[in-house]
Amino acid sequence: MENLILSFNVVAPLFLMMVLGYFLKYIKIFDQHTLDVMNKVVFKVFLPVLLFYNVYTTDLETVFDGKLILFAASGVIILFLLLLFFIPKIEKENPKRGVMIQGVFRSNFVIFGIPVATVYGDGNVGTTAMLIAVIVPLFNMLAVISLEMFRDSEINLKHILKGVITNPLIIGAFVGIVFLLIGIKLPTCIMETVEDVSKMATPLGLILLGASFSFSDVNKYLKETIFIVITKLLVVPAIMIPLSIYLGIRGIALLTLTIIYGAPTGVSTFQMAKQMDGDSDLAAQIIVFTSFFCIITMFMWIYILKTLSLI
Repeated sequence: MENLILSFNVVAPLFLMMVLGYFLKYIKIFDQHTLDVMNKVVFKVFLPVLLFYNVYTTDLETVFDGKLILFAASGVIILFLLLLFFIPKIEKENPKRGVMIQGVFRSNFVIFGIPVATVYGDGNVGTTAMLIAVIVPLFNMLAVISLEMFRDSEINLKHILKGVITNPLIIGAFVGIVFLLIGIKLPTCIMETVEDVSKMATPLGLILLGASFSFSDVNKYLKETIFIVITKLLVVPAIMIPLSIYLGIRGIALLTLTIIYGAPTGVSTFQMAKQMDGDSDLAAQIIVFTSFFCIITMFMWIYILKTLSLI
């Protein structure tokens, strides 16, 4: 019952914000032009500030674990490369390919990581914050590569590199890493402003996602959505969680890896697809349905791990 209550408390606000966005569009407060402009603002301003803040406020000195970072990052990269090889063989449309690749390897780590770690990890979120500082920028870099690769009819390495370097999300994370490593201290007034702006990114992104959602697209993307939901929420965790256990990873570290590989698809997938010529309608379907079924699967994994006294 405790697991069910937690899953509801974590996931329900995400859905309520999506529902709010859909309702605002339904009563015509949002029109398509407004949504396009606001999605661009979220992608170029609010999400980069959120990534900067999460990276900048990480206390790497007290929680740094090189082996854990290497394992987590290697797992994400290997998964990405496998998807890069496999997805084009089952999907012929380029705008869908990059979105489907993102849909599997890119999790909603920031939104799910801290709340779940706070409750199940007895408030010990240092390890989770450390991995956020590494994995979230990695997610965004690989996401840009996946979308850029299938943006044109031919792979243009120069275009891909430019897309990575100039992507606002990657810039935000990179600046956060530089400030963190150099030890630059921001004045309190600036830091409070950055924190306030970062808090706007996720709610606004979810509201815009809900406003962009169309139930008429459910049947159109049913095959792709079912594939992503099963692969993302069941297949990948079923491989990576036992592997983590075999390597001796326990406690908050194992819980954090479970979130990385088992959480629903990241919300920023939608904004990125929208801005980079990916199939944003498919991205919206994937986020909504992985978030919904995550209520069952994510906390099934956590329940199993707690029952086995592994976390």
